[in-house]
Amino acid sequence: MEERDHKKIGRELELFTFSDAIGKGLPIWLPKGATVRRELERFIIDEEIRRGYLHVRTPDIAKLDLYKKSGHYPMYKDKMYAPIVIDDEEFMLRPMTCPHHFELYLSKPRSYRDLPVRIAELAQLYRYEQSGELMGLLRVRAFCLSDAHIICKDEEQAVDEIAKALDLIEYVNSIFNLELGKDYWYVLSLGDRSNTEKYYKDDAGWEKAENLLREAMKKRKVDFKEASDDAAFYGPKIDINMRNANGKEDTAFTVQYDLSSPHRFDLKYMGEDGKEHSAFVVHRSSIGAIERIMAFLIEKYSGAFPLWLSPVQAKILPIAEAHLEYAKKIFSDLQTAGIRVELDESNETLGKKIRNVKTEKVPYILIIGDKEIEANKVQVESRDNGNLGQLSTGDFTRKLLEEISSKK
Repeated sequence: MEERDHKKIGRELELFTFSDAIGKGLPIWLPKGATVRRELERFIIDEEIRRGYLHVRTPDIAKLDLYKKSGHYPMYKDKMYAPIVIDDEEFMLRPMTCPHHFELYLSKPRSYRDLPVRIAELAQLYRYEQSGELMGLLRVRAFCLSDAHIICKDEEQAVDEIAKALDLIEYVNSIFNLELGKDYWYVLSLGDRSNTEKYYKDDAGWEKAENLLREAMKKRKVDFKEASDDAAFYGPKIDINMRNANGKEDTAFTVQYDLSSPHRFDLKYMGEDGKEHSAFVVHRSSIGAIERIMAFLIEKYSGAFPLWLSPVQAKILPIAEAHLEYAKKIFSDLQTAGIRVELDESNETLGKKIRNVKTEKVPYILIIGDKEIEANKVQVESRDNGNLGQLSTGDFTRKLLEEISSKK
């Protein structure tokens, strides 16, 4: 459905662009797109902190040896950018965050009382996707992932954290008005015991982990399908998939059980018995890659974002130049209140101004003429609900702030 394609809408609404001079698959966020992205980032960081995640920042680059240790380099080196030699050492632009977070965990001794440790980050990642695989914002070479790694003391705690991660994902989807079974669905992605080149070798561990995830899905009482030979190299995963406007299915969010990293990184904690124990690891992405979820949301809303995400939340249209001074006061009041507002100072007719705003899919239009100035009010047109009549600036501001806060 071309009219919903995020590439077309993104260009029309001036959300993002690409430049061959910068490089293929490297999105450039224009001011309006950067605004939507910023709102998504603030939302997920605040929500994760509320749920006990520790948000951190780790470097975009690390020694190549780190990715050899994690197992990513031998498995995914064709998807990584070439090593960078600095002072006779090889470094990589990071394609994933997990080894960074494991090193952070190892920065001090840990006790069973500390666990689970939920390490989260909005991490900038770099992967060398083939040119033919690049697709708007859905598949790019530089992206920001809402990543997290949860270090647990035992399987029971890991399963509990998987359930909580899925609760968070379903909450996020409810905020976006995405429906389970219609807009997204669950896939249990399993490994292949015979393929030792692709998967970490631990047959008993794989069997147990896959059964744990299967039981976790059954406990949620939701439909899911199983996909063989589609797991991460280090363990099985629960993928939350969506379909883009072109009909292709992609993973939007994921929760993964890691069999490999606790051993590769010697992730330990001091148990209640005073002895060292191996930790258990859950990977999860609550909102996925910011670029990919942006693509899905652009297509979900056909560019008509809900108020809290709209790059411009209200636009003021003075009918004539005589109404401009009052319009500027309204603009200042709304801007001071934290509302993203624009003022159309052009000499176009009111009809042309209204058509332009509707094309831009702005949620609210404020029309100002003689009657509005005389009443000390504004005429409000809602993109979704039509004519709302005259409102005072105070009433309109309160209405918008309440709608923004509720994220309806």
